[in-house]
Amino acid sequence: MGGEDHRCDWRGQAESLAVQLDAAHRTISAQAETIQRQAEALAKQGEQLSQIQATVEKLQRHVFGKRSEKMLSVAAAIRDPDRAEAERIAALQTRRENAEKKRQLVTRRIEHKVPDEQKVCPKCGGHDFSKLGDGKMTEEYELVPAMVERRLHVQEKLRCRCGETILTAPAPTKVFDKARFGPTFMAQVAVSKCADSLPLYRQAKAYRRAGVQVNDSTLGDLFHRTAEILDPLYERLLRLIREKEIVLADETTQRVQEKGKTRTAWLWSFIGRDEVERELIAYVFSRSRSGDTPVEVLGETKGKLVADAYSGYNKVMLDDNYTSPPATTTPPHH
Repeated sequence: MGGEDHRCDWRGQAESLAVQLDAAHRTISAQAETIQRQAEALAKQGEQLSQIQATVEKLQRHVFGKRSEKMLSVAAAIRDPDRAEAERIAALQTRRENAEKKRQLVTRRIEHKVPDEQKVCPKCGGHDFSKLGDGKMTEEYELVPAMVERRLHVQEKLRCRCGETILTAPAPTKVFDKARFGPTFMAQVAVSKCADSLPLYRQAKAYRRAGVQVNDSTLGDLFHRTAEILDPLYERLLRLIREKEIVLADETTQRVQEKGKTRTAWLWSFIGRDEVERELIAYVFSRSRSGDTPVEVLGETKGKLVADAYSGYNKVMLDDNYTSPPATTTPPHH
């Protein structure tokens, strides 16, 4: 009996319990791994939820706060929080720049004093008050209408004691001979028409309301004289654009008046660009769309021309054998 395995009930139960314990251990390990994965997934979802909540709070401040800058839609901002943040920073920078421009405006300080009849203390009935700080300050923006000034130039005249010589002070400098309007007036006419698209007849109505009896034909004469005076600056602008390495060009139609009808003319735009200086923009009027205008502006120059496939630009190409490309391509250079 000593060489045989001893078998009893408790040993069989122990082996059975060991098998069950091993199975339970494997089950618990699998469940622990599952719980770990679920915890990691929940943590990731929590981070995403925090980002979404932060984005929603920013959008709520934008919609219900005091700011009025345009931003992405709610759905777009949630899909792309980085872009929303970048636009928020850009909007903040814009507000700062606008605030700086406001601070640079001409500022007039207006003092408002407490009326004497209100200088009575409701507690003690006293009238002795002292100044408290700089006072309460509020900000207001007001439009000061433009004022037309009538100037009378009086040239002094002197006579010698001997009675033989009379001296007259030099006459004031005028924009042109016998001009009745000053340079600022003429500049305002040109700026209002070209930059603000205000027709001359409307300007004339506004000036008449201000007390200046002027008609639109007179303003038209001032407008054309301004163009003549500024012609050297215009030619200088074209020369600077010719010197640029990159020139962008385009043309568009412009309706002009003729006797009893209107006809189509063309307005060409030329933009000179480089890596250092700002862009220079010049406009050239032409009665036709022929390539003579690009030749006039860019002829005998070298660089890169960015334009559409219109064949009118071919005349400024360096290669005489250049053929017009398909309508979907762009001529590479001139």
